[in-house]
Amino acid sequence: MPTPLVFATGFLTSITLIAAIGAQNAFVLRQGIRREHVGAVVTLCAVSDLALIAIGIAGFGAVIAAHPDVVTVAKFGGAAFLVGYGLLAAKRALTPGTLTPSDVSPARLGAVLATCLALTFLNPHVYLDTVVLIGALANEHRDARWLFGIGAAAASAVWFTTLGYGATRLSALFGRPATWRVLDGAVAVTMISLGVYLAAS
Repeated sequence: MPTPLVFATGFLTSITLIAAIGAQNAFVLRQGIRREHVGAVVTLCAVSDLALIAIGIAGFGAVIAAHPDVVTVAKFGGAAFLVGYGLLAAKRALTPGTLTPSDVSPARLGAVLATCLALTFLNPHVYLDTVVLIGALANEHRDARWLFGIGAAAASAVWFTTLGYGATRLSALFGRPATWRVLDGAVAVTMISLGVYLAAS
């Protein structure tokens, strides 16, 4: 397969996997709308994907596939975390006084990054999609496997940058408490639904 096509295949494979609505994307979207530590969150998400893709290409996807207990631990830990985060979002949605950004003290960078890490690495689909699936697809390209991985990592960087910084343009719309209530309500439903699905699957 020609070199540009290998890169493009990796890019398209990755973008279709990460573009689906999920906990991590919802978090990045919310941080972008709040204009809060956007660069740090986007960078952490992109670097995390880069590391996971590299691990998968290096052959660790087969190790994870052979040890499902790793995914099981992530599954139940992630489910508990998602439900808890969803309940906090529901609380924000039901408390109008906490919805206007100007009335809320910005979250500390450490807390924001810790939440982002948890949403990333406590999601078992991260390991199944990024490490196992992308790793396996990349290795099918043999000598060009790392080029495939670069394409996949580039897609992740483009996606999270677009999502995070694109969301900052919605800040004016979210200057009203009612709009924040809708967003946090949607985040709550998404998080809790994903948590329940993970636990039951």
